[in-house]
Amino acid sequence: MENHPPVRVERRPVSEAESRRANGPDWDRYADEYQATHGEFLGDAGFVWGPEGLTEAEARCLGDVTDRDVLEVGSGAGQCSRWVRSNGGRAYGLDLSHRQLQHSRRIDAESGIHVPSVLGTATALPFADDSFDVVFSSFGALQFVSEIGTAIAETARVLRPGGRYAFSITHPTRWMFPDDPGEEGLVASQSYWDRTPYVEVDDETGVVAYVEHHRTLGDWVTLLAGHGFVITDLREPEWPEGHDRVWGGWSGVRGKYTPGTAIFVARLGA
Repeated sequence: MENHPPVRVERRPVSEAESRRANGPDWDRYADEYQATHGEFLGDAGFVWGPEGLTEAEARCLGDVTDRDVLEVGSGAGQCSRWVRSNGGRAYGLDLSHRQLQHSRRIDAESGIHVPSVLGTATALPFADDSFDVVFSSFGALQFVSEIGTAIAETARVLRPGGRYAFSITHPTRWMFPDDPGEEGLVASQSYWDRTPYVEVDDETGVVAYVEHHRTLGDWVTLLAGHGFVITDLREPEWPEGHDRVWGGWSGVRGKYTPGTAIFVARLGA
């Protein structure tokens, strides 16, 4: 959960339309800072699953991407998709933020690895049925979507039978704790089962500026199974020794005791 002052924080229901109106412009405002702060860690053609730094080269959550059609939902500046392309896959990006896609074009030109990308939302993927062998999302899109069932259904629609789906999110247990990288972030302060969205409201205009949605581990299992997916793996990366990076609420202080990232891997169909 990122803070972008001046805002006030609320916990209340938010519709899909309101979530989208908030998060698209929010990422447009934040994109330059995000790429400047995290771009080197991510790599122009790198693939990390979260702040712990677990790479796809290590995790192999996507399997062999050679000659596979791959869609990244919430692709940002396309770093992960660029890694897929550099490893023989045909990767395509989709993001809600126009500014993030502009950064993707910039890195395309600088790196010479081009990722065809479109402006869009996870709840209405602009692709034909059975278009992809793999769909993935590395901390992209899913936490910002209200109508998560629609997003999962859209993924199932564009995947080919037997296709693979992998995504990383803030570990659901983190929602019990304050978003603080220090020791105060280790003390549970709210219910794990409280699914009320986290909302930031612009103090000056009263407009919702940022929204994030929480689902429990059980919610994710039910969602995936209900849309024809078989879960094949659930990764909870440990914080590496000597990794001193602080990223929002992620840090070595917290990573020593509690997971910060969950990575789901699933297959479409029995």
